[in-house]
Amino acid sequence: MDAANDLFVRWMHLEQKLVERFGKKPDLESILFLIGVQEFGQLKDKFSKEQKQDLMHVAVCALLSQSGYFKLDRFDDDGWPHFEQLKAMPNMTMREQEDFLKDHVLLYFEQNGL
Repeated sequence: MDAANDLFVRWMHLEQKLVERFGKKPDLESILFLIGVQEFGQLKDKFSKEQKQDLMHVAVCALLSQSGYFKLDRFDDDGWPHFEQLKAMPNMTMREQEDFLKDHVLLYFEQNGL
């Protein structure tokens, strides 16, 4: 099985687990939001649009820290994590970026036992 098919199969398994857990199939943005909330560590009844974007940014930084692109720098007074970029991202097509992120999402769920 080639890498693209392997990623597809693993992604489908993750989606199925999330459907079982939440009752509907999440898109990548929804998954990033969930990871961002997990990393932020504070569950609120409602997040503002800006906070949702911030949570997705936190998720991307946390995911890419697994490969050394970012590292957690500090938490601010409101509990938000801040990351330092350690190296530049490689040039990728949109499809390659999505697959790169999906692979990191899968690794995150595997490492966190989710």
